[in-house]
Amino acid sequence: MSKYLFNTVWVGIVVVVITLLISVPAAYSLERWSGKLGENLGIGIFMTYLVPPTLLFIPLSKIISLLGLHESLGALILIYPTFTIPFCTWLLMGFFKSIPKDIEEQAMIDGCSRFGAMVKIVFPLSVSGILTVVVFAFTLTMHEFIYALSFVSVSAQKTISVGVPTELVRGDVFRWGPLMAGALIPCIPAAILYTFFLDRFISGFTMGAVK
Repeated sequence: MSKYLFNTVWVGIVVVVITLLISVPAAYSLERWSGKLGENLGIGIFMTYLVPPTLLFIPLSKIISLLGLHESLGALILIYPTFTIPFCTWLLMGFFKSIPKDIEEQAMIDGCSRFGAMVKIVFPLSVSGILTVVVFAFTLTMHEFIYALSFVSVSAQKTISVGVPTELVRGDVFRWGPLMAGALIPCIPAAILYTFFLDRFISGFTMGAVK
């Protein structure tokens, strides 16, 4: 169980970092510089998130095999951003849209560059949206099942979502005690995150989705 938890947390942290590094600048550039085209591109990016994983794991499996990442956590780290980045980019576009451009222009008049205004002005005002992306990406990777089951079968490399149902079930024998404990334990960190950051999470999600 401790190995599965470590694998899950490790994959989740790396995927969150990759998602932030790509979705934050992508959402900012699409919202601030692309105009109507950026909105259409954002909708197109979001539509890719709606493609069912069951339609993609076969071609993705071929890519993983060509890269030699089969039976490793690297396969999950490569695949998971394909569905976290589209949604998070679309969500952050809506959040950046709620921040007035006048604030950045005033910062640039005072001597900031475009990058400086983005880092010093926009990002601090976007904490709620960025935190929403972090929580969403981490919980989504923690509970993902299809890709984890398809690409990893070695017990030592499994995440909690696959390790618990495959390793604690033997034929028709269900170890209900360990199964329930294995389902509860990984929910505790997510519950703590939601409890402490609930207000920011709701603010970031609603502003990103509605604006």
